Amino acid sequence: MQEYGRQQISPQEQLRKATVILNPAACSGKANTLFEKNAAPILHLAGVEVTLVKTDYEGQAKKLMELMEQTDMLIVAGGDGTLQEVITGLLRRADQESFSKTPIGFIPLGSHNSLSESLHILSDNQVKHITSATLSILQGETVPLDVLQIKGEKDQPVFALIGLRWGAFRDVAATIKKYWYLGPLKTKAAHWFSTLREWPQVREASVSYLAPTLRPPDLPEQKPQRPHLMYRIAHRLKNYWYPPIPAEEPERWNERMLSTLELSIHTQNKNPVQTRTDDSLLEGAGFYNIDNEEYEAMSVEVKLLPRKLHFFCSAERREQLLTQVQ
Repeated sequence: MQEYGRQQISPQEQLRKATVILNPAACSGKANTLFEKNAAPILHLAGVEVTLVKTDYEGQAKKLMELMEQTDMLIVAGGDGTLQEVITGLLRRADQESFSKTPIGFIPLGSHNSLSESLHILSDNQVKHITSATLSILQGETVPLDVLQIKGEKDQPVFALIGLRWGAFRDVAATIKKYWYLGPLKTKAAHWFSTLREWPQVREASVSYLAPTLRPPDLPEQKPQRPHLMYRIAHRLKNYWYPPIPAEEPERWNERMLSTLELSIHTQNKNPVQTRTDDSLLEGAGFYNIDNEEYEAMSVEVKLLPRKLHFFCSAERREQLLTQVQ
């Protein structure tokens, strides 16, 4: 904090602009105080011009993203639910191609912060965890993350960074809070009562999937040079007189019936610095969990968008993840 507080900003220097989407209801209503005490001062000391937007109800972050103006960075202060709403609203925009290039910071303030372990050094001290996440945003180092596009037959798509989960264990996890009065035994009690209600706890699913495809190379985006004017004219005339006929190979879908306790379709964002050569995801009635948020189960199409968004990541955590790959 002292490092950023002592840096001088010249009158001619343009301040970096950050739009912060804060969910005050996160962390049992403590998120606003945690942000104002531990994250906001660091951002202001660093000379960041902060536009703070607070959500009032569930689902509002999606609507707010439709109205968001261009900014230097987008910061999500909340948990898994807030983050999932923000990226869904962002990627539903008509101009999402340009807005998806905006770097995103995540300040973990929710009851579930699944993405935090991929971006920050984890700490049992909540204040230290929040300040570490804020400092990683100011350091400016980013990692690309994959996104899952999950679309039903009628509704607009939902976007996820972790994955989709469906099955008996998910259903039990959703009931654990009901047994709060049992203290440390509440998890075991939820599993026991669930087993009494239903046995065997098997789920039947029909899955259609494509084989893994090669990922595009990890190369920085480069704007190609514009061809010479005469070349462009000749190219257009050629396409006009002899329209190209696309030679598309039919997609080869595989069909599979599954009988399982749990079905999980997830990204590999737990280690975003790991180099991968192909994209593989696959590891009714009821409910899904999409990034730990509950949705009614239905037939859905799941599509992977490789390296769609860029998130701020601490240099220390990046080094830790690299050592895990080696």
